[in-house]
Amino acid sequence: MALDIKRFIQRFIEEASDHLPRLREGIEALEQGDTQQERINELFRAAHTLKGSSRMLKLTPITAIAHSTEELLSALRDGSQTASPDITCLLNQATDALSDLVSQLAQNVPPAELPEADSQLCQALENAAAGKLTPTSERLPETAAPVNSEPSVTPPTTKSPALPAQELRLTDTVRVRLDRLDDVIRLMGEVLSGHHHLHSLVEQARSLGAALPKDQQAPFNAFSRELKDSVLSHDGLMSDLHDRALQMRMLPLSVVFDPLSQMARDLAHSLGKQVNCRVHGSEIELDRQMIDRLSDPLIHLLRNALDHGLEAPDERQAAGKPARGQLSLEAWQDGSWVVIEMRDDGAGISLEAVRRKALSKQLLSEEQLLALTEQETLELIFLPGFSTKPLITDFSGRGVGMDVVKRTVIDELNGDLHLSSHSGKGTCFTLRLPLSLAMMRVLLIKVGAITLGITAPYVSELVEHLSTNFIDAAGQKTLILRNEFVPVVSLAELLGLSYTPSTADNLLLLVVHQRHQKLALIIDALVDERDMVIKPLPAHLRHLPLVSGMVTLGRNTLVSLLHVPTLLEHSRRYAPRTLVKTEQPLQAHRILVVDDSLNTREIEKDVLEAWGYQVTLAENGRDGLNKALADSFDAVLTDVEMPVMDGFALTASLRENELYRYKPIIIITSREKEADRRRGIEVGADAYIVKGSFDQNNLVDTLRALLG
Repeated sequence: MALDIKRFIQRFIEEASDHLPRLREGIEALEQGDTQQERINELFRAAHTLKGSSRMLKLTPITAIAHSTEELLSALRDGSQTASPDITCLLNQATDALSDLVSQLAQNVPPAELPEADSQLCQALENAAAGKLTPTSERLPETAAPVNSEPSVTPPTTKSPALPAQELRLTDTVRVRLDRLDDVIRLMGEVLSGHHHLHSLVEQARSLGAALPKDQQAPFNAFSRELKDSVLSHDGLMSDLHDRALQMRMLPLSVVFDPLSQMARDLAHSLGKQVNCRVHGSEIELDRQMIDRLSDPLIHLLRNALDHGLEAPDERQAAGKPARGQLSLEAWQDGSWVVIEMRDDGAGISLEAVRRKALSKQLLSEEQLLALTEQETLELIFLPGFSTKPLITDFSGRGVGMDVVKRTVIDELNGDLHLSSHSGKGTCFTLRLPLSLAMMRVLLIKVGAITLGITAPYVSELVEHLSTNFIDAAGQKTLILRNEFVPVVSLAELLGLSYTPSTADNLLLLVVHQRHQKLALIIDALVDERDMVIKPLPAHLRHLPLVSGMVTLGRNTLVSLLHVPTLLEHSRRYAPRTLVKTEQPLQAHRILVVDDSLNTREIEKDVLEAWGYQVTLAENGRDGLNKALADSFDAVLTDVEMPVMDGFALTASLRENELYRYKPIIIITSREKEADRRRGIEVGADAYIVKGSFDQNNLVDTLRALLG
């Protein structure tokens, strides 16, 4: 069944109307001397998205110009070209040409009747990318549009075609401009925020009543109770009204999923591959804001699955697979979240190819690569411009898709992204997204005199602990929390706020997380927890990486929302390392550390490296066994409770191998029962250390004694 292009042309026009002004603003910034890498990356992504979306809809002239523009922007991005006046002039011409074509689409010109792409312009763009800039006089046709002409994209019309009278009577829908609907939702958010302020006024009224003379308290208390009852009775009504307003902006995922399904078959055919694309959950609804931003990352994931993942039919048959590959796109709702999974049964991601590419691009050293777990190695593909393809093609898009996916899902959509891949079996990307960005559950916390917010999905728990419960691990204050070492940091100190260190023995800790990484933040108080309307940052504040948005608290009070992924990254750079080494090993012994907790792995690594050991990390028993058998280590440290293969099974497997029959194996776990200790010794462990009584000196002394 052929793709019904008409159904999606309108959305492409709207998308282009967003990207073309970004191109113009970016090119103007280049003309003014702003050549920052991120500015060029933004331009590149805009052109790349226009190319991908237009190709999906077979808008050939737009695809051709966008592709040639992308070629030149790629040269600017990798530094082989600089933004000279001639180059920015060319980019402006390309943007004008794209604007003209999109404008014709908006005026209902059929895609098949669009004029062909200007071949001279395309050639000039590609020549400039290759360093062969065509003189301006030779490339400008007489009818060329002025370089600085205004954008020619016209807003899509919202006027409905004339309908017969009978049909007008039967219809149960009306068309509403999206900006008007956005205004309604914004105003509803303001009303809801103002309504929450009434709760604080009720509390103030009660306090004032208690301070009045006794003869005046009775009537004032009656008024206070009536005010409180009125506010409470409106709580549910206000929330329901806001929910209904948001529902009007919800769209089914089929808006994105349906064209992707056809795109998969068409693009697989162009690559000489065969694929069955299975779609489930397309009826699940998301906020229109989410739908608009979700299209790009899913297109990128699809293209990479077809180009990098699925093998050619003859390769699949040689590997014992059906000639036709399988690609599934599935969505389901999980509470207030939507989970989207894209899975293929292709060759999987080659870890060795990833390592080679990382080395060739000098992203990491060999020693740093050896220290990475399989998962951390896989996630190198999310770096900008990273691609394991030996040949960059127009289709694969130079690996641009993966960094766009990560940026969009985590930074823009406040979601999470997980990648899994198995050699010869395929790859799976899992996106976990909130239903809407307009309203989310927020924890309001107090740090000194400042109130800050953190969205609930990033919060693991709120706990109180005595400061004497912390341990020192490689100079980092650390809490042992359910079989895991969690670094402890003062949030005020991390943010550079002025504060007075707490002298209290009992500290309040907010434990935040992103995937496998956790951080315990010392805070002063929990102020509130409730659903709140999220406001985007104004343009002049969007450069602040630690702030993701704002919420209104009370009347005219704005509270900053902390962006937890950036906060976690910032904490890794901030973390002090003050461990004093009293003695170094005579030789640098190689140690394998196996633990499913990222925090625990990193802390044990820091402790051991501080004493001069060379450390390699593994994230579970299977990963640890593979690394142990592929290399030679002097000792192995392992946790017990891990997915895939636990520490007992790993120890037993290592003891069956001649290489590790007599090498030291130390189990470090939170299991304190004597039965667990006995089992550890039975499977062959040389030492059993309980995390609850962890002492880094004891670990180092034990390791030194076992290594002789």
